[in-house]
Amino acid sequence: MKTSVFAAPLLALGFGMMAYGQTAGPSKIGIIHIQNAIIQTKDGQKAAAELEGKFAPKRQEFERKQQEMSQLESQYRSGVNTMSEEAKQKLSRDVDQKRKALQRDADDAQAELEQDQNRVLQELGQKMMGIINKYAKDNGFSLILDVSSPQTPVVYASNTIDITSDIIQAYDKANAASATVSPAAKPAAPVK
Repeated sequence: MKTSVFAAPLLALGFGMMAYGQTAGPSKIGIIHIQNAIIQTKDGQKAAAELEGKFAPKRQEFERKQQEMSQLESQYRSGVNTMSEEAKQKLSRDVDQKRKALQRDADDAQAELEQDQNRVLQELGQKMMGIINKYAKDNGFSLILDVSSPQTPVVYASNTIDITSDIIQAYDKANAASATVSPAAKPAAPVK
């Protein structure tokens, strides 16, 4: 008798869950390349152009210093057999000092560029998440996966569920007040 007391509620619960599952409809899943989306928005292109403008003089200065370094190294190599020992040592020290200073400058510039890029990506990423959340709710998505990173555990995803271009359009529409950027603007290349 005790089994029938428990069986009726369990059976009712099972039928209720089946009915809910049928009325809820299929779950929509989407993927996004969020890094590409951020870079391809008008705000992302503007930020990339600003970073490029900010770091172009540093890049040119670095290239100038690299040329000086190459000239010193060439001078050392060509004169190694004809220079006095004292002159070779002095030139060798100069080359080492300039090489170290150049490497420090390059490391500092790279760190500053990465810091600025991360700041921009964080700011734009926060705006982007708001757009993605709204888009997901408005379009009935249950799950959206970011497949930008190679560590993402997605092995395969159909291009038909890629919402990256839709999100870029939605972002640009929602943030139309931002200053426009020429389509030729490209992301800043890291300083080497």
